[in-house]
Amino acid sequence: MSSITVAKVLNNNVIIAQHPQYSEVVVIGKGIGFNRKLRDQINLSSVEKMFILRSQEEQEQYKQLLPQVDEKLIEVVQEIVLHIMHCNRQPLNEHIHIALTDHISFAIRRFEQDIPIHNPFLYETKEIYPEEYKMAEYAIGRINEAMGVELPVDEIGFVALHIVSALSNRQISEVRQHSLLIGELVGLVENYLDYRIPRDSLDYSRLVTHLRFVLERLRRGEAVQETSTLDGLMKREYPEMYSLAWKLTKIIEQRVRIPVYQAEVSYLTIHLQRIAQKKVDELDMDKNGEAP
Repeated sequence: MSSITVAKVLNNNVIIAQHPQYSEVVVIGKGIGFNRKLRDQINLSSVEKMFILRSQEEQEQYKQLLPQVDEKLIEVVQEIVLHIMHCNRQPLNEHIHIALTDHISFAIRRFEQDIPIHNPFLYETKEIYPEEYKMAEYAIGRINEAMGVELPVDEIGFVALHIVSALSNRQISEVRQHSLLIGELVGLVENYLDYRIPRDSLDYSRLVTHLRFVLERLRRGEAVQETSTLDGLMKREYPEMYSLAWKLTKIIEQRVRIPVYQAEVSYLTIHLQRIAQKKVDELDMDKNGEAP
């Protein structure tokens, strides 16, 4: 029967071990480290949770982080990670173990010191990444319950981005930059139209989802089929919105440093024109309501 060898005990519930196939692994389980000594053998069948930190740098980060973190939090984070894996049935970037533990630990310290942190793009995150947001809601709910805290709803947005990062195998900084960019683009549209798009409207949801997929297509290098007929129609029928769409795609190009297909301008124009028309309709309704 295969077994692992204890390399280092981090606390009662976490050890670093030598695995016969994967070299150094992190093993998590209630009491797994209690009374364990260097080179102790542990039967693999008794191991509850195990993950691999292939990067030496990440191994060191995790080793330094754990002594500063409540052991109960480590257990809850692993429960959350397993929940995310179950919901998606796909591998997660192992860095989430470090990133989520570190982020939540810091969030709890801020809560205890009564230091509020506002998430200005919470609603955008919910619209852009609805499934990840639901998983983050579960995560914050479990943390509040298990740790006896009341982390604010803003934290759901932050945790959602960590989940997106782990599922897409992208750096959290890139995920955050894309979310900030989408929020900025929406703001530019609103300034141009002098109209705040209702955050609970279908138009808002369609716009941010479309912008998200523009960025996703660029990241994956996907071609967008050119439609000269549609392009000519949009340019002729909706010149203002076509011009605005063109400006938005140029901003995207500058930020991500990848050329945007011309067809994206046409498709974006459709969303912008719908919003512009909604503004006109609402103004007409207001005027009619004021009429004697």
